Amino acid sequence: MELKLSENIRSFRKERKMTQEKLAEALGVTVGAVYKWESGLSQPELDLIVEMADLFDTSVDVLLGYKMKDNRLDAALERMESYFRTMDPSAVTEAEKILAKHPNSFRAVYGCGETCLVFGSANHDPALLRRAKELLEQSRGLLSQNDDRHISDSTICGSISLALFLLGEKEKSVEMLKQNNAGGIFSSEIAAMLAVFMGRPEEASEFLSEAFLSGIFSMINAIVGYVFLFRLRGDWTSALDIVNWGIGFLGGLKTEARPDSLEKMHAELLALLAYVQAKSGMREESFETLKKARSLAVRFDSMPDYSVGTMRFTEHPDRSVVFDILGAGALRSVGGLIGLIDDRELNERWEELTKNER
Repeated sequence: MELKLSENIRSFRKERKMTQEKLAEALGVTVGAVYKWESGLSQPELDLIVEMADLFDTSVDVLLGYKMKDNRLDAALERMESYFRTMDPSAVTEAEKILAKHPNSFRAVYGCGETCLVFGSANHDPALLRRAKELLEQSRGLLSQNDDRHISDSTICGSISLALFLLGEKEKSVEMLKQNNAGGIFSSEIAAMLAVFMGRPEEASEFLSEAFLSGIFSMINAIVGYVFLFRLRGDWTSALDIVNWGIGFLGGLKTEARPDSLEKMHAELLALLAYVQAKSGMREESFETLKKARSLAVRFDSMPDYSVGTMRFTEHPDRSVVFDILGAGALRSVGGLIGLIDDRELNERWEELTKNER
């Protein structure tokens, strides 16, 4: 606990334009005693502290420089997180204080478990990792209190798995992730553990492929979403950059000349690019880009292939099929996206380019 008694005695004395001699006289002590108090070399007796507080017209706690902490759960968690953000070990001490007062609160138990996990991982501290595992397992029983959409039983299991892995229980860790891998949410973690840390890259291949494909599709969805966000902000430079980046990324995944699912996604991104180019004042480039989008869409629809068989780095292409809610064919999906963009000029140009394809 940090007190500021010496600084406060000096500050209050000077505010009242008192010399050390005058203060010593008022309290019935020597000037040397006052000097030592203000220098932090010694501290006054309690009765003198009370007398000084009365002399300075303040309270004892203000004179001491003591501030009572707000120990309500919200404030305590915020304090712990502030330590956490700077990797201050005080976060762990704060966590145990929180648990002593709120042992049956999901937010307290889970938050303190995550804090122990981070510090245990960073410092390779088995005791903290075991404490993290204990608290995270306890938090599963309190999950009915949870109102954070980012936290579920599966995500908690993911954290427990990390604690197990760092404690050397690798098989148990991977098995826990596999049992909670609905929708492939832990495929990348499973793949990394198997391939990098456990010397089993062949076993990891299925999970690597699943994680890779999931990342690609998530990225495409995010790019489309970002364009609509940047449109709202009027930030056409960022919109142009992110669509061009996505198109370049897709281009690096293709292995064969025949049309495939990548071509369909490429056509959709080109339609987005045409819109962003037009809004950026690049009208001629925009029309040429829209023509390319239409050409790729027609090519795909002539020999539709929704598999990922020609995509680089896919280990199990027979298990994945690409589809989206914009439409079954490429022309329909591009048209659906243009309809969502709802730009009159873009709509008219697309109608002109595709009027013979209906």
